[in-house]
Amino acid sequence: MILLFGISGGEIFVILLIVLIFFGADKIPGIARTMGRTIRQVKDATSDIQRDIQNSANSVKDQMKDTFEDKKKEQDK
Repeated sequence: MILLFGISGGEIFVILLIVLIFFGADKIPGIARTMGRTIRQVKDATSDIQRDIQNSANSVKDQMKDTFEDKKKEQDK
C-alpha cells in the first residue's frame, strides 16, 4: 500500500469522509481554495525570506572581501 506522509490509503479515506461529514460537500471546494491560497502565501513568504538572507549574506561577503583587499594593499605598501 502506498504511504503519503506515513498515512495509508484507508486512513486518507477515513479523513476525507470525516471532512465531508463535518463540513458538507458544498463547503469543501471553498476550504480547498483557502488552503491552496494559504500554502501559496507561505511559500511566497518563505522565498522572500530566503532571498533576503541570501542578499544579506552576499553583502557581508562582499564587504569582508573589500576589507581584506584594502588591508592587503596597506600591507603591500
